Amino acid sequence: MELLTAVRTRDAYANLALPAILRRHRLRDRDAALATELGYGTLRAQGLLDAVIDECTDRPLARVEHAVLDALRLGAYQLLRTRIPPHAAVATTVELVRAEAGSRAGGFVNAVLRRVGERDEQAWVAALAPSSDEDPVGRAAFAHSHPRWIAQAFADALGRSPDPAAELDAALAADDARPAVHLLARPGEITAAELALVTGGAEAPYSPYGVHLPSGGGDVGEIDAVGEGLAIVQDEGSQLVALALSRAALVGEDGGRWLDLCSGPGGKSVLLGGLVAIDGGTLDAVEPSEHRAGMVRRATDGLPVTVHQADGREAPLPDASFDRVLVDAPCTGLGALRRRPEARWRRQPSDVAGLTGLQRGLLTAALRHVRPGGVVAYVTCSPHLSETAGVLSAVRRKHPDVEQLDAREYLPAGPTLATAHRAAVAAPARHRRDVPRAAAPGFLTVDHPRRYSRSASRNRRTSDSSL
Repeated sequence: MELLTAVRTRDAYANLALPAILRRHRLRDRDAALATELGYGTLRAQGLLDAVIDECTDRPLARVEHAVLDALRLGAYQLLRTRIPPHAAVATTVELVRAEAGSRAGGFVNAVLRRVGERDEQAWVAALAPSSDEDPVGRAAFAHSHPRWIAQAFADALGRSPDPAAELDAALAADDARPAVHLLARPGEITAAELALVTGGAEAPYSPYGVHLPSGGGDVGEIDAVGEGLAIVQDEGSQLVALALSRAALVGEDGGRWLDLCSGPGGKSVLLGGLVAIDGGTLDAVEPSEHRAGMVRRATDGLPVTVHQADGREAPLPDASFDRVLVDAPCTGLGALRRRPEARWRRQPSDVAGLTGLQRGLLTAALRHVRPGGVVAYVTCSPHLSETAGVLSAVRRKHPDVEQLDAREYLPAGPTLATAHRAAVAAPARHRRDVPRAAAPGFLTVDHPRRYSRSASRNRRTSDSSL
């Protein structure tokens, strides 16, 4: 309840608020895992839960006291999406409400939750969701608790898949699933095999630096390897996009000068800085926020990384100088929603237009800073076409000397991981990874990372493979 209240009253970010709550109440191991599941799960499923609660009460939800509605959502989540015994879910929720809001409110919650518990989740979906024949997008949005406009963005990104309804259902299900925790074994500090051994995790299937942790492991910050700076929390999908940029073929030699144009909070800068350091190169990292720039400095301490606090569109860096440039653009994050459980209900369609101008500006700046024959990787964790194909098309129209390259050769698993439009669009249902930020939910998009090649150098391409 404390997490739900913080999100509702202070617009808190659940992933930032929860660790402090767990520490304050000294919750560890299984208790911490259960609290995390209930808090994050209730926030993710809010749309579905509200629809069911609304069907089980005789008053509009707008007239239900906010704290009582939070409790109803928490209780309904336990009934519909956990294995907690129904009588225990109802009893503990009612007791919580009675202590906070009195017996009358407790009686109301008891009555509503008993009605909720009369059906399981599948039965409620069958009763309340739109018909899959008449409105497949609406049904998938309801079943997997997504706003319809976000479900439509996924459907548009899937395009002409062989079975669009099944692909959409699988994508939204993955975006709604419980996220796993992944670590990055910092290059030159520890191997993935060593990190897996000391943490009890498993080596990642795709990234040579990734480790997947077992569920219910408690506070990641208490892992010795993380505390000692040998590893950081970073999803496998994020690792893959940085690795893809580092592997892309250049025209000419790699001079070892790389740029991370949107570096905060620093995860990809850690990996890129570690990789470029192996051959004696350097990384420049740009971040406009003073706080986040400090985070990048702390994360990359000891690496050949220079952090610039500046707007990436106007960074004080030389033109035509960098071999490899990463634009991990600020975006709506629609492909990583299960790691930001409240975000799907905060985001609005109007947010997209506000971001695309920034995205175009950042990509344009990246093309200015990259040298002829170098590579720019444009990355989002959103499948929305306006943030991906739309941005790329708009920028390419103004830069006819830019060559779009195929990302698939620099990502693992061939066509099953990277498909469509010569960009990498991962199927989360198959690979359970967010991309780039988190490696598990939603929809991994490495949208058209590209090599910058002026016309004079086009005939000197080293290969047809591309990023």
